[in-house]
Amino acid sequence: MALDVGGTGMKAAVLDGTHRPLLRERRPTPRDGGPQAVLDAVLEFAADLREASLRHLGSAPVAAGVVVPGIVDDAAGVVRYAANLGWRDLPLRRLLSERLDGTPVALGHDVRTGGLAEGRLGAGDGADRFFFVALGTGISGALGIDGRVEPGAHSGAGEIGHVVVRPGGPACGCGQAGCLEAVASAAAVGRDWALAGGGPGADAADAARAVAAGDPAALTVWQNAVAALADGLLLVVTLLDPRVVIVGGGLAEAGDTLLRPLRAALRERLTFQQEPALVPAALGDGAGCLGAGLLAWELRERTRPGPGTASPADRAGTTTATSAPTSDPAAGPPAGDPAAEPSPPASATTDPTPRRFDQP
Repeated sequence: MALDVGGTGMKAAVLDGTHRPLLRERRPTPRDGGPQAVLDAVLEFAADLREASLRHLGSAPVAAGVVVPGIVDDAAGVVRYAANLGWRDLPLRRLLSERLDGTPVALGHDVRTGGLAEGRLGAGDGADRFFFVALGTGISGALGIDGRVEPGAHSGAGEIGHVVVRPGGPACGCGQAGCLEAVASAAAVGRDWALAGGGPGADAADAARAVAAGDPAALTVWQNAVAALADGLLLVVTLLDPRVVIVGGGLAEAGDTLLRPLRAALRERLTFQQEPALVPAALGDGAGCLGAGLLAWELRERTRPGPGTASPADRAGTTTATSAPTSDPAAGPPAGDPAAEPSPPASATTDPTPRRFDQP
């Protein structure tokens, strides 16, 4: 089971051993209801997904991965701080496992986990050093080194969104002013375009369309955001020297409307630094959910009982809904391995189309 909890929306899926979604669904994140409402929605979403898996696939997921924004203590299973969700020191791993009747749960940072997926399966495949930056409701990043993502000493690595690039600028949810997130995220671009002429309810996608149409006010908003992003990425290039910078998140859906001027602005700022390849993410907004699935699979492998020993999930009458794994190390043992998972039900393998919860 994979869950990606974002500031505006949540995505969930049941994945097989080849990373293929067998079930998937999206729901809004009820931030207006406060931190408890968000937590309740996450737990309910996970429970509904488990029931849907039992109903449509004939078995419950044997492990779950959940990823959230903010400062995440992966080892402790605690969300230390998530500004967009209103959470502090939330033991999400324990709460989610309890709601799922003891299913083991892995907790991760949404962008680091999305970076893990991009690094192993997407745009960073083959790069020894990459930096993944997600431009969504907020902005965050992930440093990839030789197939893994560096979390930092205190699980806070990659938080480029909270680097101050415009001192005295707009207030940020972290308590500072002028953070990159506050001036160049999709939320910030939408806010600025609404004020500059887009009107109430305008968002970043509206701004991108207005830029493509040649609207001068939209172009000013866009250029300001691009300049701030280039300033932030210059810090990344100077400090970390990545070979590839992968740009994802909702704002990156603007494609070359964003990437072409961003490449040019970053190039203008470089002096002695080596210019990295700046490429779009390959996995789209599903990277975080796919990465959560990788976490769940790795947790399953670490906690797999020895031959002849039933796992807690098996003793509870559940089996895995995974097909024969691929050779990807994150996908478990190769086909033919006696420790490999049983094949999925016929209903899960004969129809390649992912089904929504409400489909028979």
